Amino acid sequence: MVVNKWDGGATIRRMNAEFDLIRRYFSRPVAGTLLAGGDDCALLPPPEQQALAVTCDTLVAGTHFLPDDAPADVGWKTLAASVSDIAAMAARPRWATLALTLPEVRHDWLAAFAEGFYACADAYDVALVGGDTTRGPLAATVTLIGEVPQKRAVRRGGARAGDELWVSGQPGRAALGLQCAQGALELPDEARAQCLAALRRPQPRLALGRLLAVRATAMLDVSDGLLADLGHLLRASRLGAQLRQDALPLAALQQMGVSQAQAMQAVLAGGDDYELLFAAPASLHEEVRQAGKTLSLPLHCIGRCEAGETVRLRDGEGRKMTLGAFGGFEHFPAAPQEST
Repeated sequence: MVVNKWDGGATIRRMNAEFDLIRRYFSRPVAGTLLAGGDDCALLPPPEQQALAVTCDTLVAGTHFLPDDAPADVGWKTLAASVSDIAAMAARPRWATLALTLPEVRHDWLAAFAEGFYACADAYDVALVGGDTTRGPLAATVTLIGEVPQKRAVRRGGARAGDELWVSGQPGRAALGLQCAQGALELPDEARAQCLAALRRPQPRLALGRLLAVRATAMLDVSDGLLADLGHLLRASRLGAQLRQDALPLAALQQMGVSQAQAMQAVLAGGDDYELLFAAPASLHEEVRQAGKTLSLPLHCIGRCEAGETVRLRDGEGRKMTLGAFGGFEHFPAAPQEST
C-alpha cells in the first residue's frame, strides 16, 4: 500500500526559495499601480478614454534564442518582443508580468537576465507588476498591457487597394546574425556585430508606431519573416500585393558581403526583425517618409496593396519573380498531404 504523505517542511522551503528568487531579482518599487507584486494579482488603475492593448509572448531556448546566449540579452529580448507588438497597434506599453521557467537555479544567470529585462523596461517605460517561476525547460513568457486611444489603434485589417506598403529599419540583419551565431556565415567584424545586435537586442519601433497612428491603415510587427507577416496583413485586409525587388532594402546587407540571393532570403524570410510593416495611402507618401526622417529611421516603400489574393514580386524591369522560397518561420508547419 502506498501512503501519500505531505512533507510540509520541505514544501514550505521550496515555496520560500521560489518567493526569494522573485524578491531578489524581479521586485522593485512600481509607481502608477494600486498594487504590484506580492499578492495573488496586481491591481492596475483603468485608463480613462483608452482601450487596453494586451499581448502575450513566449520565448523558448533553442527556438527564440540560443541556450548559450548572454542572459542579459535574453532578458532584453524577452520583453522587447512584446513591446514590438504594442508598437504595432500604435499603443503605449504600461505593465508587464513575467513567467520564467528554469531547469535549475543559477543566480549569476538570473541576475544578468533581470539586468537585461529591466534595461528594456526602463527604455520603454514598462513596469513589471507580477509573475511566476517554475521548474522546466528554459522559457520566458511576458504578458504586456498597453493603452491606446480607442479610435487610434492600428489593426491588421484596414488596408485598402492602392495603399503603399512600407517596412521600417533594416530587416534581414537578425537572420544573418543567427547564421553568424550558428557558425554558418562569416562576416566582417563590424557587420557581424551589427547583425548579432539586431538578433539579440531588437529595438521595438514604439515611437514610429505612435507617429503612424493617424497615417497607417494597417500595421503589424515583423517577427516570422517579412513575407509571412505580410500574408497576415493581407489576409486580414482581404487583399493581394505587388512588391518591387528594386525597392527591397537589400543594398546594406549586400555591402556586408552577402550575395543578392542571401540578402533576399534574409529580408523576405529571415524573421526576428521586430520592424514595423504597414500600409498607408499613397497620398501620404511624403508625410510617411518625413515621419521616418523625424526619427532618423529609414522607411522603405516596397510595393502596394491591390485587389485579389495574390502576392507578386517583380524585378526592376517589371518581370515576375518567384516567391516560393520565402515562406518564413512557422512553429507548427503543416504536414505534407498524402497523395490519393
